[in-house]
Amino acid sequence: MEATQTEVLVNITDKAAAKAKALLEARELTDGALRVFVAGGGCSGYQYGMALARSAESDDLIFDQSGVKIVIDPESAQYLQGAEIDYVDDIMKSGFSIFNPNATKSCACGSSFQTADGSGEARRCC
Repeated sequence: MEATQTEVLVNITDKAAAKAKALLEARELTDGALRVFVAGGGCSGYQYGMALARSAESDDLIFDQSGVKIVIDPESAQYLQGAEIDYVDDIMKSGFSIFNPNATKSCACGSSFQTADGSGEARRCC
């Protein structure tokens, strides 16, 4: 992976960092990273995505927080500035969640959003 960025684009809570580290270790990706991205098509216009990455792409932004490497592609970065990644584990749901201050509208499931410019094509809810 390339050099880590000095300015933090997103924040990750301690709980989310611990879960991401555990997932990376379980899959023997000790040099891997948590990839966070935005794709078109959520019921509000855009949807969040996360994956475990073996390595970064040449144009990825790379951050290291709480011992976790986070990689974000430049296209997604514009929609994730200032977002917080958390991990929720309660009776109703379990998984990573993103609080995004750039979202002006979100769907009930919390996995998609729309920005102030209204971009993104909305699709049927999950």
